[in-house]
Amino acid sequence: MSKRDYYEILEVSKTATDAEIKSAYRKKAIQYHPDKNPDDPTAEDKFKEAAEAYEVLSNSEKRSRYDRFGHSGVNGAAGGGYGQGMSMDDIFSQFGDIFGDVFGGGFGGFGRRSSGGAGRRVNKGSNLRVKVKLTLEEIANGVEKKIKVNKYIPCSHCSGTGSKDGSSYETCQTCHGTGQVTRIQNSFFGQMQTTGVCPTCGGEGKIITHKCNHCGGDGIVRGEDIISIKIPAGVEDGMQLNVRSKGNAGARGGVNGDLIILIEEIKHDHLERDGQNLLYNHFVTFSDAAMGTSIDIPTLNGKARIKIQPGTQSGQVLRLKGKGLPGVNSYGHGDLLVQINVWIPKHLNKKENELLEQLRHSENMQPTPTKAEKGFFDKMKDMFN
Repeated sequence: MSKRDYYEILEVSKTATDAEIKSAYRKKAIQYHPDKNPDDPTAEDKFKEAAEAYEVLSNSEKRSRYDRFGHSGVNGAAGGGYGQGMSMDDIFSQFGDIFGDVFGGGFGGFGRRSSGGAGRRVNKGSNLRVKVKLTLEEIANGVEKKIKVNKYIPCSHCSGTGSKDGSSYETCQTCHGTGQVTRIQNSFFGQMQTTGVCPTCGGEGKIITHKCNHCGGDGIVRGEDIISIKIPAGVEDGMQLNVRSKGNAGARGGVNGDLIILIEEIKHDHLERDGQNLLYNHFVTFSDAAMGTSIDIPTLNGKARIKIQPGTQSGQVLRLKGKGLPGVNSYGHGDLLVQINVWIPKHLNKKENELLEQLRHSENMQPTPTKAEKGFFDKMKDMFN
């Protein structure tokens, strides 16, 4: 596959100044950083392609050869460049000063930065996920829960250091405590200095001389922790809450991971949730719907008494404003929607049949739907005409 033109990659003209080339590369590097594009498998290749273009165009001698002879003038017969094996660490080591505070001058900003002084690696514990079940009453008011979590905790015998007595370690002689090693490689562009994680200490800058007998030098052991979490009002089923630094402890004095809370809503005996609104179905007798009555409706804070007006139709919805749930990110409350359903008896005794027969042909017992009530059926008829 033929290589793209370096000027085209950085989207600059052939007369671009050094400052314009540097700015263009910085923009491309930020745009295609793999950690910023986890779902794009081509991002890393584009990132390296931009680095290769900048490596040539930022050097006046190499840029001159490229302008005269193209790729063959700078890559040599065997090819080369960042697209041919250079790692992400090599790129940041070579051009890290270009990114400034965007990438923290190193591997930061998108999860590649080494924590701690002098580039030392700080171990981070993994995240934990737990499921917390909540009633609608708890969701409506917010709640504080104490949960017992099985996780990695710092070893009490070595205070999480991993060494036998908490101080049995020495400075790594390979990296001299920096956690990084620098090597110089020869390339078609000349000598190139790269920096990577120290292979001896794994980037920690120190070596344990006598490991703790209880944790085997990891500094963490399995244990239990009681964690208090405050869950805000209005959360929904399936929502995830992040509690920082309450996950697994990091090895050898590292930082804790996070605790991720997955909300599971317990089904209510009477009420159904619809966003911030609550739904309730209530059945009334034909007599109550015709003559009117008062009924008690369950809410999340006891009961509410509402009046059924005479002539209430089956399916009619009554709204109890503000009796629903709060929004997790808003100040308002939803409503409690009560659907009135008229119960039609399936079996009648002789006396009931006689009474209803007397009413069958009564004028007030004849259906007299309003125009709005007939509207749906009129539309259906129009569809088939």
